[in-house]
Amino acid sequence: MNTGKISGNILKRSVLRQLKTDRKEIVNGAGIGEDCAIFSFSDGLTVSCMQEGAVTVEGDEESSPPEYAVRHTVGRLIQKCANNLAAAGSRPAAAMITLLLPETAEESDLKALMAEAEKKCSELSMSVAGGQSRVMSEISVPVAVVTGFGRMSPADACAGHTVRAASPGQDVVISKWIGLEGTAYLAKCCRERLLSRYPVRLVDEAAGFGRYLSVLPEAATAMESGVCAMHDASEGGIFAALWELAEGAGVGLTIDLKKLPLRQETVEVCEYCQINPYRLLSGGCLVMTAQDGPGLAAGLNRRGIPATVVGKVTDSNDRIFRNGDEIRYMDRPGTDELYRFMSEKAAVPKI
Repeated sequence: MNTGKISGNILKRSVLRQLKTDRKEIVNGAGIGEDCAIFSFSDGLTVSCMQEGAVTVEGDEESSPPEYAVRHTVGRLIQKCANNLAAAGSRPAAAMITLLLPETAEESDLKALMAEAEKKCSELSMSVAGGQSRVMSEISVPVAVVTGFGRMSPADACAGHTVRAASPGQDVVISKWIGLEGTAYLAKCCRERLLSRYPVRLVDEAAGFGRYLSVLPEAATAMESGVCAMHDASEGGIFAALWELAEGAGVGLTIDLKKLPLRQETVEVCEYCQINPYRLLSGGCLVMTAQDGPGLAAGLNRRGIPATVVGKVTDSNDRIFRNGDEIRYMDRPGTDELYRFMSEKAAVPKI
């Protein structure tokens, strides 16, 4: 299988079809585009999700290791969990963290990873509730698994803001810009080469896109502004996020390609790296549906959060991009462009 997310077909065939148990406490469980499980208890609902990845200490993740692997930080994984929880309509509360370390790891590495985890949780008003730390001879780099937990009121649960709430006739709204997370990563790991073409200001601005990666503000505002469904974009870029939204809800989409919001820095970085920005890691971008898309976008813009109406949910199985008079159909999500870029870079012999 390819690096990154497994394909939709494999997910259906080898994961979802193997799940047989159906407990009444599980209000929202495993499914395409469903990043969180929601449990119903007498005093409200607990929402959970998981993120995992090879990690390094903050500041070193984009330093282009010899194997050209994409390396995350513990803080980034916690942020991804918080985004998943917020997109489900809950309030992030806690995280449990499992760290698997190679034998070459030092105690200072473990300390730095946990200090970063505490820092990020503090920024998000979350607590580290527990976890595991283990040194293993079978691995060569640190690996982290983060489980996030959020709380949801019964009223919010009744509203239901997961992808299954998307229905025909709703508008599709996107917050901020696409490709933010991948652009920041590329601007850091390819900094010197980018500076051979672009001014320092552009490269530094692109590298600083990490400050936009939280979708908690727009999720909270959207819930006050008539949002129906929410799904945070991540691996596979905006194309994958839109396809997952449609597949999870069993609906069609018509999206105006020209309305998908792109920063100029992303355009320039992607052009230099020969990357499709629509398939690039897009953490920080929230995909929403609403009966009144312009009203939702206006509510977000009033809070200083850029938002754009980009299309409609339809009652067909067609998932369409319009680009002027041209029409194209959405493909199933593939490997994220960042993984492809790193893989191809590793295949180039060093001179």
